[in-house]
Amino acid sequence: MGLDQAATKPHEALSAILADDLTLVNDLITARMASRHAPRIPEVTAHLVGAGGKRLRPMLTLAAAKLCGYDGPYHVHLAATVEFIHTATLLHDDVVDESAQRRGRPTANLLWDNKSSVLVGDYLFSRSFQLMTETGSIDVLRILSNASATIAEGEVLQLTAATDLRTDESIYLQVVRGKTAALFSAATEVGGVIADADPEIVQALFDYGDALGIAFQIVDDLLDYQGDTKATGKNVGDDFRERKLTLPVIKAVAKADDAERAFWVKTIEKGKQDEGDLEHALTLLNKHGTLEATRQDALEWAAKAKSAIAHLPEHEIRTLLTDLADYVVARVN
Repeated sequence: MGLDQAATKPHEALSAILADDLTLVNDLITARMASRHAPRIPEVTAHLVGAGGKRLRPMLTLAAAKLCGYDGPYHVHLAATVEFIHTATLLHDDVVDESAQRRGRPTANLLWDNKSSVLVGDYLFSRSFQLMTETGSIDVLRILSNASATIAEGEVLQLTAATDLRTDESIYLQVVRGKTAALFSAATEVGGVIADADPEIVQALFDYGDALGIAFQIVDDLLDYQGDTKATGKNVGDDFRERKLTLPVIKAVAKADDAERAFWVKTIEKGKQDEGDLEHALTLLNKHGTLEATRQDALEWAAKAKSAIAHLPEHEIRTLLTDLADYVVARVN
């Protein structure tokens, strides 16, 4: 099931509750992505920012701050910071992955070039640091700067781990925690920190974001093998063609016989892919039940996300965050 096909859409309910703040976030993003000297910066940024993303990560920051009773102005700065970091990583990822499509549209590196994508990504990272320092909080700066470093570390780890059949589920989890969950957990954590919430609440928000981000990425990796291109904006099998060892394949490699392992060595480690190899890969994934096993892992992480905030005071935001964890994995139910 695609996100937009689900009957209940907690991200839309969150968006409605946070509408005024989201407007301020969008206004701030537009203002800070401007450049007097390099018009290509807003051109490239606007292409990606305006591509229909749901603003999930900045919404998490706004929601966490609201849940903790924050009434100051800086949650808007932090939400914009999170979106800038996310957009910068997308620009860099598309260059690294040589991607041609994101959210159903041509990527910036295809429309412009790799140099523009990398440099505009760098600009957005710089803007994000300017924004976070304006809060005057050293804790905020520590959390988001650590997240930025962790994201980069995760991406570099993936460069070597993605095509190495020795990569196991623990290394996969380390990659996912770096490249995806780190920003989710930072987004929720800083919402609590800026509201000066109790440490136990801040930790709960961090744990929620961490588990939600892991579930989100596992689902994304699963959809690469069984998703609807129109719903996901990605071509089925892109991860296979890009020789990425994601969780469904890692599980299949662990159960492979000699002939199957030779197939994975040829297609993933050596990158020698022939017509029909994707179909054979899908046959092996189904043979060993790794798609269903991966789905169960996603459900378990969603359950951990819900459990993390279950003890927080009753609030409509808490309910929607709980629903959001279910919604993320509803894409593969």
